[in-house]
Amino acid sequence: MFIREAQIQDFDSIWPIFHEIVASGESYAFNRDISHQEARKIWMESPQKTFLIEENGTILGSYFIKANQQGGGSHVCNCGYMVSSIARGRGLATLMCEHSQNIARELGYKAMQFNFVIETNVGAVKLWHKLGFETIGILPRAFNHPKQGYVGVHVMYKWLEKA
Repeated sequence: MFIREAQIQDFDSIWPIFHEIVASGESYAFNRDISHQEARKIWMESPQKTFLIEENGTILGSYFIKANQQGGGSHVCNCGYMVSSIARGRGLATLMCEHSQNIARELGYKAMQFNFVIETNVGAVKLWHKLGFETIGILPRAFNHPKQGYVGVHVMYKWLEKA
């Protein structure tokens, strides 16, 4: 298993993972019926870089990294991660998050912020805490979950430089 930078042509292999996760409506605030073209723009064209995790030629997950804000906030990056349902529970999100923090430092970012971690995504909240992120705020009822209704969203943050 290895992580490499994704190329635009890789998106056709990332798309089934992206589509499965977004169509469920449970962990990303994208339109559930997003088109392939719009998804490619969000995941491959808008971010500074996109990476994938691959095993024996099969893409099992992907993440992007980009500046969270411009100007005075450009030292803070934002990432989004997706893991295929066939590969969950194998530590891929941990590997990608650790990799993304190293990439963030290489790119000159000082901190990483997750703007919209849905509280019902308990595994993600728990993992991000384990990896040193703090919940700096909870937006009550900010996400309309398809099964649980209006639920809270965590804003999570980690300073990447050593103190």
